[in-house]
Amino acid sequence: MAVQSKLALTDRSLSALLTHASHIYLTHRTSISRAVYLAFFIALLNRIRLAARAQHKSAARREKGELNREFFRNLWRLLRIVIPGVRSKEMRLVVTHSVFLVIRTLISLYVAELDGKLVSSLVRGKGRDFLWNIGWWMAVAVPATFTNSMLSYHQHKLALQYRTRLTRHIHDRYLSRMTFYALGNLDDRIQNADQLITVDVTKFAHSLAELYSNLAKPVLDMVIYNYQLSRNVGGEGLFGMALLVQVSANVMRLLTPPFGRFVADEARLEGEFRHSHARLIEAAEEVALLAGEDAEKTTLDKGYFTLIKHVNHTLRRRLYHGMMEDFVIKYFWGALGLALCAVPVFFKIPGATRTTVGDRTESFVTNRRLLLSSSDAFGRVMFSYKELTELAGYTARVSSLLSAIDDIHAGRFQKALVSSASTASNAAVLSGRGTVSEGPDISFTAVPIVSPNGDVLIHSLTFHVRPQQHLLIVGPNGCGKSSLFRIMGGLWPVYGGAVRKPPPHDIFYIPQRPYISRGNLRQQVIYPDCELDMAARGVSDAELLRILETVGIAGIVERDGGWEAEREWREVWSGGIQQRVAMARLFYHRPKYAILDECTSSQDLATEKTLYDTAKALGITLITVSHRRSLWTYHENILQFDGQGNYVFTKLDAERRLRLEDEREELELQLRAMPELQKRIAELEAVLQDREDTEEGGAPVTAGGVVLPIEAAGVAEASGAEAEGAEGIAGTSGKKEEEEGEKGQEEGKEEEKEGKEEGGYFSPRPAST
Repeated sequence: MAVQSKLALTDRSLSALLTHASHIYLTHRTSISRAVYLAFFIALLNRIRLAARAQHKSAARREKGELNREFFRNLWRLLRIVIPGVRSKEMRLVVTHSVFLVIRTLISLYVAELDGKLVSSLVRGKGRDFLWNIGWWMAVAVPATFTNSMLSYHQHKLALQYRTRLTRHIHDRYLSRMTFYALGNLDDRIQNADQLITVDVTKFAHSLAELYSNLAKPVLDMVIYNYQLSRNVGGEGLFGMALLVQVSANVMRLLTPPFGRFVADEARLEGEFRHSHARLIEAAEEVALLAGEDAEKTTLDKGYFTLIKHVNHTLRRRLYHGMMEDFVIKYFWGALGLALCAVPVFFKIPGATRTTVGDRTESFVTNRRLLLSSSDAFGRVMFSYKELTELAGYTARVSSLLSAIDDIHAGRFQKALVSSASTASNAAVLSGRGTVSEGPDISFTAVPIVSPNGDVLIHSLTFHVRPQQHLLIVGPNGCGKSSLFRIMGGLWPVYGGAVRKPPPHDIFYIPQRPYISRGNLRQQVIYPDCELDMAARGVSDAELLRILETVGIAGIVERDGGWEAEREWREVWSGGIQQRVAMARLFYHRPKYAILDECTSSQDLATEKTLYDTAKALGITLITVSHRRSLWTYHENILQFDGQGNYVFTKLDAERRLRLEDEREELELQLRAMPELQKRIAELEAVLQDREDTEEGGAPVTAGGVVLPIEAAGVAEASGAEAEGAEGIAGTSGKKEEEEGEKGQEEGKEEEKEGKEEGGYFSPRPAST
């Protein structure tokens, strides 16, 4: 009994203590709530401060696709591109989209209240009120469906506008100042620019538009629904639930894999796999001729299985993360919500006046609907974290493209050199920059020629090309001819010295395999001009036809369907016709200078003569790379590379050079015949030796150990005479070679003397025997 008395006393004391504490709390409820909210707000600010500090400390080890300060900086940069101003069309769409988001939230709030009234009328058994509320329910459906449709329309419209703005911005910068060339040849940071511009920009635009809708709407719903819930169930219960939800959310965030990095890696692997197929299509003929199907299949399979392995890894991580996320969001938070909705039933809420069963039912249903909507909004906010990380991946890739373009425009390149020479020895050359100026002629003064992998092919090149002083460039492969043309065309930087050249529109380049664009037949001839440019020049189709007659392909106009015909011209025309179309472009544009890189390799001599004579008659100064001797007569100067870092720039005497070349070939033929002559001499000497041995010993005449009859002995004697004649020929040939060598040396000295007198440039050449 004593023990029971003590327990009853303890229960009464505890009950009195709780009653006293509740009285104190209710008396100072407003102050306590404000203090709790203020502490919660201060804790939130402190958390943001700590997160910013952590981001600052980890700046050196950031990875692409992570939500860090770099991501928000890149996102802000892209936002200024896709939304250029407050009066832009995109800003109007964002504002209109936001208005519809607010309207949708207010409609949802009214529907929650209407749900409570419907259930309350059912509990009370009031059919008239029930039918009235049903009518209002149907009436609200009209603006609700319109609002939902407008939200979907604005979201897709925003994505389209974002893509249009960003694509135009990239095209303006990518297709200016030869950036499209430098991005793939002078800088290796961007491997698949085509995928970045076509695929990643689209995904970024859609992700950005969806994120605004999927993030702004839930945040707005959470603010409005929680405010209404705090009025219905009290701020204490809402705060306690928010605290538990925040703790569980922190745990989920710690266990969330880096989906942003996964997305960026997947996009990179997709681009590499697509690029492998593009390379195979581009080089299909070469691969087929080399029977490289198995090697290409191995490469493609390796790229595909690397991609699939990464995708499977990502799917497994998404599986475990999705299980955890669904349990926490749907079930754990749902149980907390039911407990929160029951607070007004078991506890008295200050200001609440509903005491009947119908009032409690209406309050429970309304609060439950608000809580479900708030939980759904919070869940969408949590789900949007993955969408935000995916946006971070697309943002990182698009920003990397823009950053690389900016660096190229500023003359900063990043390329991993695989030079066979020491990069330290070439560092001074590669880090230097020369000067480029415009003038009426082409002049190189002490300009280094550098290969794509960083080898300095020529340390100091000096030559000039004046109007109508046509230049022939010869030399072995890899000596620097292509690098020289790229500098002339403004594709490569000048690493030193001074370059003077005409404006870009006064230099026209024709490669051995000319570029055939997409479009009709007329556009192939006037490329890169368009039809408006052609009209501005005052050129008609009849003049274009005369140009085609000059190059000997006027028949393709009628054969291929006229000037407006559009085909895949690279497949329709042979290589020879493509070269003639390229020369027709040259005659249409009539530049001051033309760089011809083996552009007549598929033409016969008569056609070649017509093309070169026409170009010279139009006043075009020619700079030709070719090893065809037939082209020497069309040039006045020659620039010859030896492939060892040396060169000669001098006047070209075509007739004399052809005569010397013929003589050189004749001597080479004689030299190639010397081993056969020496072998024959050795055989004849053996026959003579056998005959002498036979005559001295009285034995029969033999040849190689075989007894010869008298007639054969006569033949052997004749062969001996022939051997003596052959020795005489060999002696005469050796003497003739010595005379020709002395003559070549005298002519070389004479040519060198003439080149110096005419202003020629000679690089240091090692002494040769």
